[in-house]
Amino acid sequence: MITFSLMEPIRWGILGPGKIARSFANDLKLVENARLVAVASRNMQRAMSFAEEYDIAKVFDNYNELFESEMVEVVYIATPHVFHKDLAIQAMEHGKHVLCEKPLGVNSAEVDEMIKTASKNKVFLMEALWSRFNPTIRKVKDLLDQGALGELTYVNADFAFYAMDRPKESRLFNLDLAGGTLLDIGIYPVFLSYIFLGMPDEIKASSSFNEHGTEIQTSIIFKYPKAQAILNSSFTHNSRMSAEIAGRKCNVTLAPRFHESRGYTLDIDGNQQSFELPIIGRGYYYEIIEVMDCIRGNTLESGLWSHVDSKNLISLLDEIRTITGIRFPFEA
Repeated sequence: MITFSLMEPIRWGILGPGKIARSFANDLKLVENARLVAVASRNMQRAMSFAEEYDIAKVFDNYNELFESEMVEVVYIATPHVFHKDLAIQAMEHGKHVLCEKPLGVNSAEVDEMIKTASKNKVFLMEALWSRFNPTIRKVKDLLDQGALGELTYVNADFAFYAMDRPKESRLFNLDLAGGTLLDIGIYPVFLSYIFLGMPDEIKASSSFNEHGTEIQTSIIFKYPKAQAILNSSFTHNSRMSAEIAGRKCNVTLAPRFHESRGYTLDIDGNQQSFELPIIGRGYYYEIIEVMDCIRGNTLESGLWSHVDSKNLISLLDEIRTITGIRFPFEA
């Protein structure tokens, strides 16, 4: 495993130069001692365009060449879900640290294999669930842990945008790419319930599918001993994308869009007080800082979003898929 002095720049490579990678690269510029030195894509023209935009020294049309590059110390994987496992494992087998977009894998078996590979190679691995590091979500979680909200009784979160006018070949609908709402955007409401209420005792869920068999809307109820969570994801309509966390002492509303919130409102007996928590860049800044702090501290997983957290989250998504009948052609 590569170790670093506190002043050495940490050198990053990106796989999959798409929209998310651009947001990530813009935020990486804002992080002291972070350097984006390489990009790889199966489409060389796309990689060259990305490299020119972000002044990247090395451009590869072969992922393996990036993994073999001594310039790259940490790999950010921003490809579609179905490629996460294989690319992350290849990177880790080459001794690279990995930050991999959510979901870490398509199912629990993939996530388990990835975590075992990280352990075997003694490299850092983290699911890029950027919302966990959002200042507003961290602050509200701290308030809960300090007892300021009282015992929680309810979480409500939805993530929806209209996408039904997009072509059936779109990544969102392509079953061969694990398309559908649940893994792409439903992961955010499920994550929110998990970090505030933990693992549920019972799950109820229902999904709707388009004519090609792709899930386009899922509604979920998580039942806890003294609480419930009502969660939804959809491509069939737009929504406000706020979220509510209700405790016995007060209610908290995360300002929309909740997964990248910039503030929250406390409601205590009808008296409301709002707090603004601006974010740096788009918000990827905070997960980048977490990765670099962990690597510099020779820590192989994050204390805020651990391997256990990723395993728990994918197990919830697996169970929802089993209940609702969400299947992908490449799964046995």
